[in-house]
Amino acid sequence: MVVTSRDVARLAGVSQPTVSRALRDDIRVSEQTKQRVREAAQLLGYIPSEAGRALSSGRTRRIGMLLTDLDSQFYSHIIAPVHRELERLGYQLMLHTETADNDTIVERLLANGLDGVILATTTIDSAAPLRLRDRGLPFVYFNRTGSLVDADATVVDAAPGYREAVRAAVDLGHRNVAAVLGPSNTSTAQHREQALRAALGEHGIVLDERLVRRVPYSSAAGEIAARELLESAGEPAPTLVFCGNDVVAYGALNAAHRLGLRVPDDLSVVGFDDLPEAAWPIIDLATVGFDIAGMASASANLVVRRIERPGDELERAVFASSFHLRRTLGPAR
Repeated sequence: MVVTSRDVARLAGVSQPTVSRALRDDIRVSEQTKQRVREAAQLLGYIPSEAGRALSSGRTRRIGMLLTDLDSQFYSHIIAPVHRELERLGYQLMLHTETADNDTIVERLLANGLDGVILATTTIDSAAPLRLRDRGLPFVYFNRTGSLVDADATVVDAAPGYREAVRAAVDLGHRNVAAVLGPSNTSTAQHREQALRAALGEHGIVLDERLVRRVPYSSAAGEIAARELLESAGEPAPTLVFCGNDVVAYGALNAAHRLGLRVPDDLSVVGFDDLPEAAWPIIDLATVGFDIAGMASASANLVVRRIERPGDELERAVFASSFHLRRTLGPAR
């Protein structure tokens, strides 16, 4: 026999609507009554219907996270902290994966009855934020931001981490520097390149455009670009390669190995993100990092706040970066 809210109401000695309000933590219900209803529900093994809640509140309490960069290892590390924070706030995480940011994405998001969306792989020119705004679906940017619509966002300030990394590299004698950066249609790649060039400029180092490649954030793309760059660089050859993220850096390490270059004896490599794998002894990647889990949790809080308090001012949560010196950065040869 299925236990209903009416059964809970009879046991608690309240009306059925009071049961619904009490289990939603409605401020119109006293704490004493809420406790009595919760105890009755627990005793009877009552599980509130999500569909019923949605009908009564006008919300599904489901938050979507949109990922289009399905091969990136970075995003596997943000799903768990976002899920945990949304669960704490009484929401469910619904993962939406697409192979491209196209015209059908927003319609699919809307069709799933979401209360809000976390955009995790937005490109600068994406129209999805514009369509979400026009359809009235709250959203926040995670890590990457779009240029067409301003919205709540969690982003990384790459400048302090790059200043530390470049200072460490200069102290080790590096002057001939190359870079395998991220795709130019992402805000992360643009910001990181600006921060890197500024940090190098403080030491009188100019990043030669001949020694720069811009590629998708993947190890395969990183390996191809790094190998082509190193083979065509000429003399003096670069002694250090800065990479757009750790995944690209893994590819650069593979390229160095295939070319017979020892890291860091012949070539140093620096990444960005400080993924957990970067600290593995077999990789031990020098990298610029930030609080990935904290930023993921912040994005969950921002989207819930936007849903529950739509009139609040937009918030941009900025996370500082720092440099982690490891084996792949050594003295210049």
